[in-house]
Amino acid sequence: MATGFFWDEQCFWHSGGNYIFTVPVGGLVQPPASGGLPESPETKRRLRTLMEVTGITRDLSMRGAEPATEEDLARVHPSSYLNEFKALSDDSGGDLGHCAPFGKGGYEIAKLSAGLAKGALFSVLDGSLENAYALSRPPGHHCLPEDPNGFCLLANIAIAAEAALAEGRAERIAVVDWDVHHGNGTEAIFYDRADVLTISMHQERNYPVDTGSVEDRGAGAGEGFNLNIPLPPGAGHVTYVEAMERLVIPELARFKPDVIIVACGFDAAAVDPLGRMLATSDTFRQLTAMIREAAEDLCAGRLVLVHEGGYSELYVPFCGHAVLEELSGSQITARDPMARYLAARQPSERFNRYCSTLIDEIEEMLG
Repeated sequence: MATGFFWDEQCFWHSGGNYIFTVPVGGLVQPPASGGLPESPETKRRLRTLMEVTGITRDLSMRGAEPATEEDLARVHPSSYLNEFKALSDDSGGDLGHCAPFGKGGYEIAKLSAGLAKGALFSVLDGSLENAYALSRPPGHHCLPEDPNGFCLLANIAIAAEAALAEGRAERIAVVDWDVHHGNGTEAIFYDRADVLTISMHQERNYPVDTGSVEDRGAGAGEGFNLNIPLPPGAGHVTYVEAMERLVIPELARFKPDVIIVACGFDAAAVDPLGRMLATSDTFRQLTAMIREAAEDLCAGRLVLVHEGGYSELYVPFCGHAVLEELSGSQITARDPMARYLAARQPSERFNRYCSTLIDEIEEMLG
């Protein structure tokens, strides 16, 4: 079976209400290539372009997907929010939350973004693909049911997961979030649930500053089914791999999911403008290898990665390509132009030992 790559050109056309010249973006008017929010189309478009140039697309099943349905959205978001979002989208766009603007037609593009996540998940669950990557945009892991924020307008992964659970395609779903920012939206949606395990490995007190504590373990039936792994600024390759090995993988093994979904942000990379971590393309490659092996051991290899953050136009494409190489087993590579520079700037052994003590504390808490 192949690795699927789900994408749609329209997702690159999502905008924060920008203009090109004096014409509002929307309809057939494409957003400008630069300017506006850090969450621009260029990081994703350049990943897709790099894939075409290297030829790795030949080793992937390149696919599109239908937008998420209104029924899909309603399992996560109340009609009051959806109606207000749709009305503004049909008019000229707006901003309903904390730094989550959108232009005219943003509602339909957000539905398509969620649909890519759903399409990827369903294709893996029905066995037509071994694993899959969804190049979703706008992202989704910060979006609460009634409160979009952090560039996120619909909770893409939650929408896909709820659809799979509702249709009986899965009974237990694990979500692992390695975006540099805490996956507060996904956490909140499933916080009191035992059928969805949520794990977020993030830079401590980055965004949102008041969520992502290690003490937040879930509530009610969901007690123990939420795990936060806040890492200090400056944590690099060694710490990310250690946290995955000692905390994430054992938690997945205890939960025994039917499928694993990764909220795949690349903003923990060393040159990202919105993060202060020191991950590299090889970090993301190794994280992917580890979680793919876990999926093979726990759930017949069923693994879906959904694109979240990452704001370096230079570096996101190389991180994404490394992930796809590992996910698909392709021998086509893209040499990381920053590899030597970033290897020389990894944290000291002393700092890595300090980070290990933090992992010790979380490991002890988990028992």
